[in-house]
Amino acid sequence: MKILFFGDVIGRVGREGLAYVLPQLRQKHQPDFIVVNAENAARGKGITQKIAGELWGLGVDVLTMGNHTFDRKEIMSIIDDPRLLRPLNYSTGVAGHGSGVFTSKTGLTLGVLQVMGRVYMPLTDCPFKAADQAIPALKSKTSVILVDVHAEITSEKASMGWYLDGRVSAVLGTHTHIQTADERVLPGGTAYLTDAGACGPLNSVIGAEIRPALDRFLTGLHQLLPVATGDALVCGCVLDIDERTGKARSVQRIQEIASLPSLLVEDK
Repeated sequence: MKILFFGDVIGRVGREGLAYVLPQLRQKHQPDFIVVNAENAARGKGITQKIAGELWGLGVDVLTMGNHTFDRKEIMSIIDDPRLLRPLNYSTGVAGHGSGVFTSKTGLTLGVLQVMGRVYMPLTDCPFKAADQAIPALKSKTSVILVDVHAEITSEKASMGWYLDGRVSAVLGTHTHIQTADERVLPGGTAYLTDAGACGPLNSVIGAEIRPALDRFLTGLHQLLPVATGDALVCGCVLDIDERTGKARSVQRIQEIASLPSLLVEDK
């Protein structure tokens, strides 16, 4: 089974960049599933129904979110769509789904769950215990399980990778927008990457315009951080998973620069 996974899509540039590179990556890798983190898809924070529709229209099978899940009230119109996953370890009673099982056109099944870290992040329940509780139900339906760990610090993501090694097919980090170079298959057969990176403006500070980001550091004062414009850097990875055992055969980073035409609608 081949899976394409893309890190945080940031605003219009990120969406256009993804739309630009997906056709060639589809042709090259022939993926069975495409999973995209979309928590920054609407002007850098959250998502709307229209933008989710755009991404699903590109052939994306599952959208994962993160700490910006509920930044836009518009998400409530799609929060119960099973193709949209918010962090599983939000408290009981929070709307939406944190995991799901999906079927490809060829009949293959994939379980996806997302957990959010707790270090320098919003208050949530324990991500390790949340994963423990969700995995058995997913395993009863599929051997292949992908985990998106949306977390700030590398040690928390690495700990999750080792904690779930041998129990899931892949543990992939999101949130920091900078792709790491530590992809590997862990001893138990779990593919791991600390951070998949982001799909967003190439010339930026983790997606934001450079000048306001610099001013924040130089002055110590709060600055609005608009999403930058220009060409896109599209980051993620491609996974090869044995669908019978759920063990990963390989994980390979993706990093593509897209010189953009205007492909998608303006942010709303």
